[in-house]
Amino acid sequence: MGFLARERQVAPPGWNRWLVPPAALAIHLSIGQAYAWSVFKTPLEKSLGITGTQSALPFQLGIVMLGLSAAVLGTTVERRGPRWAMLMSTIAFCSGLLISALGVWAGQYWVVVLGYGLVGGIGLGIGYISPVSTLIKWFPDRPGMATGIAIMGFGGGALIASPWSTSMLTAFGSTTTGIGQAFLVHGIAYAVFMSLGVLLIRLPSKEFTAEKEALLKDRPKATVAFNVSANNAIKTPQFWLLWVVLCFNVTAGIGILEKAAPMLVDFFKESSTPVAATAATGFVALLSAANMAGRFVWSSTSDIVGRKNIYRLYLGVGALLYLVLLTVGSTSTPLFVIAAMVILSFYGAGFATVPAYLRDLFGTYQVGAIHGRLLTAWSVAGVLGPLIVNAIADAGKKAGHTGPDLYATSFYIMISLLVVGFVANELIRPVNPKFHESAAGTAQPSPERDEDAVAKWNEAEAADAAESAEKQDAEGAVKK
Repeated sequence: MGFLARERQVAPPGWNRWLVPPAALAIHLSIGQAYAWSVFKTPLEKSLGITGTQSALPFQLGIVMLGLSAAVLGTTVERRGPRWAMLMSTIAFCSGLLISALGVWAGQYWVVVLGYGLVGGIGLGIGYISPVSTLIKWFPDRPGMATGIAIMGFGGGALIASPWSTSMLTAFGSTTTGIGQAFLVHGIAYAVFMSLGVLLIRLPSKEFTAEKEALLKDRPKATVAFNVSANNAIKTPQFWLLWVVLCFNVTAGIGILEKAAPMLVDFFKESSTPVAATAATGFVALLSAANMAGRFVWSSTSDIVGRKNIYRLYLGVGALLYLVLLTVGSTSTPLFVIAAMVILSFYGAGFATVPAYLRDLFGTYQVGAIHGRLLTAWSVAGVLGPLIVNAIADAGKKAGHTGPDLYATSFYIMISLLVVGFVANELIRPVNPKFHESAAGTAQPSPERDEDAVAKWNEAEAADAAESAEKQDAEGAVKK
């Protein structure tokens, strides 16, 4: 089809690259509706007579399919271009919402699981990776900021969808009829909004190469002198260490996010200041705001402090904050909310920073396909996080536990996972030059190119060491 042909997606000379982020946001703000799933959990449980674990299934399957479709179709997205990918995402995601509406109306929960989780999840995966890889190509000088812009939209999707869904359930009712109508409106509205991104997205032109070099002229650290193919990337320890980092960081955040509203109510149910269900919905919106802001703020900060350092913050401080929730979280609602918001800011930032981390390690050659394969970590975490929190909470209720006791074991597990992720991040080193692509783009490494790459890594490390030494000398002088 002419409209979807890759050559028709290339920007004309003089195209403003700042028109690309709005196209990415049109997709990510829409598919980010998945983060507002917790608003539908309680109404579905009451109207269909299902458990908390069962009501998490559409969300869990959606995240599984996000990772799997991104991994399987990553190279196809790179080959066919972002416009094709965004259109396929629009069709699949919105169809999933419409199928879910039919399932609720029919009282068949398995149809909701298949519609929202399976079909909609495929739309999530395709739509997630395409704008990200395109933005990295347009913003080689600020990859962290660029990916933060797009993925900020995914995190902020619930900021729109949560109050919108709540208002629709209030207006239509929390019965099967009302829930189905809410899904129907979502499906139609998002189809229109996502189509704007399909029309606006563009790929960089050949003329952008000269501009690219000018952009990188004053930012030598942003330059990547080598590329690694997707097939070679999965053979490196760096890929799998980063897989562990992403998986455990996501598991720790998604467990709170998926059960945010009922968790806040349970935590303070027996306190002197219980939280109403309507206020808990506001808590979901606050978490979404933190999730969205963290994706841009922390990811942009990674362009300054480096990817490894910023992940030390996500994982190390995240573990400490979980410990705060575990020990004193139930003593103060504001303390609980603030700690949870910071954890969710790290959760979202981990997603936003990882494409730039991949670009630093593997180059831009097939970064979209590599990113897609890495998102299988999200698939695992999407099952693991909600399963840990929901299963332990359900078991606790059967055993007669209440309040914070329902989540204590879950929080201990999350702390452990974050510590393991911290260690994995510390073990990441530059990729062995034997995995680099040759200048011709073949899978075999070029000896000359390898030597250049090693030299550049050595120069970069020497520069960093010199910079650290200067800072230490300056600090010593001040102390004296």
